[in-house]
Amino acid sequence: MPAPNLLYAQSGGVTATINASAAAVIETARKFPARIGQVLAARNGIIGVLREELIDTGLESAEAIRGLRHTPGGAFGSCRFKLKSLDQDRAHYERVIEVCRAHDIRYFLYNGGNDSADTTHKLSQVAQTLGYELHCIGVPKTIDNDLALTDVCPGFGSVAKYVAVSTREASLDVLSMAESSTKVFVLEVMGRHAGWIAAAAGLAGSKDGDPPHIILFPEVPFDQVRFLAAVKDAVGRFGYCTVVVSEGVKDAKGRFLAEAGTRDAFGHVQLGGAGPAIAEMVRAAHGYKYHWAVSDYLQRSARHIASKTDLDISMKVGVAAVKLALAGRNAVMPIVKRLASRPYRYAIVTAELADIANHERKLPAEYIRADGFGITAAAREYLDALIQGEAYPPYVNGLPDYVSLNNRLIEGRLPKYKV
Repeated sequence: MPAPNLLYAQSGGVTATINASAAAVIETARKFPARIGQVLAARNGIIGVLREELIDTGLESAEAIRGLRHTPGGAFGSCRFKLKSLDQDRAHYERVIEVCRAHDIRYFLYNGGNDSADTTHKLSQVAQTLGYELHCIGVPKTIDNDLALTDVCPGFGSVAKYVAVSTREASLDVLSMAESSTKVFVLEVMGRHAGWIAAAAGLAGSKDGDPPHIILFPEVPFDQVRFLAAVKDAVGRFGYCTVVVSEGVKDAKGRFLAEAGTRDAFGHVQLGGAGPAIAEMVRAAHGYKYHWAVSDYLQRSARHIASKTDLDISMKVGVAAVKLALAGRNAVMPIVKRLASRPYRYAIVTAELADIANHERKLPAEYIRADGFGITAAAREYLDALIQGEAYPPYVNGLPDYVSLNNRLIEGRLPKYKV
């Protein structure tokens, strides 16, 4: 009797290291041919599962799969498509089980954040209800670093490194021109409700006067009067001011400073424009010449400056996910447990998806400076460990040599399904 198959899928916003987790899953699964038959990947996440668009990764060479370790993006395609509650979306969940049954898929590994953990957990429940043996394992990933229980989310360390480096480099540029040109630079970073990425910018400086001079966190209600006073003080003392603002900064009434008025497929408010909004406040109040930038996709795709620590963690959770599936575990996720900070030591342990799904970890109050505009020593110790080491990709003709897979689909066995 042939061994059952494994299905891997990517979900949500990708990271510089999500493909490293994919490589680890595929490479580990290939080591157990007697227990795992085909290693399949869904095209465009859960959408591909529903459409029965399944990629045969067995047709990819070992070299190509290895190349995923240093390739950003999502090699198999990701999606922002959230399965709702079992009552609302039961047909979708049952379709997933139908696809798994048709292809003898007994292991399902979903690589994503909070919404993906929720989907994986619910899918395990539906499989049990329908009497189908399916081992559902969450593989952690999110640049927002907001998954509960884990010390860090794979993907975050590399974003943290990129934002810290970019803040330091751009600030040196502004400092050079501040006497006769730009005096205020505003960098907008991602972070809808949690200020982990904004906090990482604080690593750019280590002593008084170093940038960033002001960090605006989602966890701290925005006070325009205090903010403008802080900008004026920084320009007066240092000749310029670097501000890092999280996209999710809100005022005292809980309103986003930059709400676009639309929502994404997960039902989240679409954000964008906190940086220019802040910059315009500065211009109107003080008349300083300014520049603003939005790191946007650059911060999560910057594989060229990835954290080696992050890369190692991203691979280890992929390996652990396969081993959990083979051990018969269900509705669980491998997570990171910190053992020490200097140097960083950690262990990969296991958590229940029920304890992770729909729980959002925000930046702790003890990580935010008393004035609300910077990070504390405790935050620096936590963050510093995660950006250690460089893992440069190979270069050809001056550019990173990223891989591209063939992604050939297997033949479908079920009627077409509209998503």
